[in-house]
Amino acid sequence: MTLKTEQAFQPIIIQSGQNAYGMARSFYEAYGVRSLVLEPSRKKRNIQTFILGGSQAIATKNSRIVDFQQVDYLDDPNYFVHALTGVAKQYKNKKLLLFVCDCYYVELVIKNKQALENYFILPYIDESLMNQIQTKENFYKKCDLYNLKYPRTMVLTNKNYETTAISLAYPIIIKASNSAEYKNCSFLGKQKIFLVHNEEDQKRIVKSIFSSTYNDHLILQEYIPGDDTTIRVLYVYVGKDKKVKLMCLGNTLIEDPSPHHIGNSLAVVTDYDKQLMDKIRFFLEDIGYTGYANFDMKLDVRDGEYKLFEINLRTGTSSYYVTASGHNLMKYVVDDYVFGENLELTYVQAEHLWSLIPKKVLFKCIVNKPLKAEAKRLIKQGKYTDALYFKEDMNIKRWSMLKAYNLYLKIKFKKYYK
Repeated sequence: MTLKTEQAFQPIIIQSGQNAYGMARSFYEAYGVRSLVLEPSRKKRNIQTFILGGSQAIATKNSRIVDFQQVDYLDDPNYFVHALTGVAKQYKNKKLLLFVCDCYYVELVIKNKQALENYFILPYIDESLMNQIQTKENFYKKCDLYNLKYPRTMVLTNKNYETTAISLAYPIIIKASNSAEYKNCSFLGKQKIFLVHNEEDQKRIVKSIFSSTYNDHLILQEYIPGDDTTIRVLYVYVGKDKKVKLMCLGNTLIEDPSPHHIGNSLAVVTDYDKQLMDKIRFFLEDIGYTGYANFDMKLDVRDGEYKLFEINLRTGTSSYYVTASGHNLMKYVVDDYVFGENLELTYVQAEHLWSLIPKKVLFKCIVNKPLKAEAKRLIKQGKYTDALYFKEDMNIKRWSMLKAYNLYLKIKFKKYYK
C-alpha cells in the first residue's frame, strides 16, 4: 500500500499494546494513515503508571504504521483532559478519532466526554449508561432483564465478606466486579482472575483483595467446565444512530495462561451463531448503546447455553481478527463519523484464523481435535493472519524483536500452560 500523506482524520490511540497495533493496522490497511499511539510519561513514577504503562509495548515498537508519543500525566484523572487537549492542538484541520485499550481509560474518556468532544470524535457511550453496565454486578442485572445467561454468581463486599456463607460448589471463580479500579490496586499474588478449589484459598484471596486499595465489590461465580475452545468473544460496532452495524463472533482456541493476562484470547477462529447475535443486538439497541463493544462468554456444554462473563466498552486484544476476516473494524467508525455513510447490518460469516502465538505452540496447546484440524485447514487455504507479522510493516529491527518475542511466548507457555 502506498502511504497517503493527507487524510481528513487522524486516529489517536491510548496505550501501545496488541489492541493498539490491531487498530493501527486496520487504519493503515483501509486508508494508508499512520495512527498516533500515546502512553503516559514515566515522569510521574507511581504504582498506577507502572501498571498502566509509560513505555512503548512490543506490539507497536519499530513500526512504520504508528507514531509514538509519551504524554505527561496522561494517566492522572486530574490532568487527563489537559493532557489530551495538548495532543489535539498539535493537529489542525483534521478530525481526531480517540480510542482507548483498557477499562481504566474508557472510564476516563466517558467521564470527561463533554470536555473532550470539543477536540475528538468519541465513539463511546455516555456516563449514565456506563454506570448501568460497566461493573460485572450491574451488567448481570441487565442480563436478568434481557434473559441473557451468565454463571451462578455471588457478590461480596468489604463489609460482608467475613460473614457471608459461600453457597457455590467448588471450584469457583473470583474476580473483581470493577475491572478499572482493580487494575490500579496491588497485592501479593494478584491475578486477573482466580480459579479457587477450596474454602481456605477462597478466604485468603478475598481477604488479600479487600486488604488492598480495591474498594468495589467482588464476584464469585461457579466455574463453567471446558477448555479454552469453549470460550467465545463477540465484537460489535454500534453506529451513532444506535443501531448495530457489525457483529463478529470468535471461537477462542488459546487464552493467555499467565496470571496477569489470563482470559485474553491469543488465537481465534471466526464463528457464527445468528440466534446469539440477534439477542445481543436487541440488548444493545434497546439500552441505547453506541460505539464498540466486546463480550466474553463461555459455551456451557452442560446445557448448551452461552454464559456471559462481561461486556467491555471498547475493542479488545484480539479485535484485529474481525478486520482479518474481511470486515475492517476501524473502517466502520470512519465511515460513520467522518464520511457519514449509511451502514448496513452485517453478521460476519467468513472463515478466518487469527493468532498471536507461534504455530508450533498453537497446535501443541489446542485440545479440541476438530478445531485443531480446522485451524490447519484455514492456514493451508491462506485464511490465516499473524497478529504482529505484517509484511508492509517489517524491517530488520522489528523482525528481530518479533523473533525474540516468539521465544518469550514459547517460554511463557512452557511455564504457565497446563
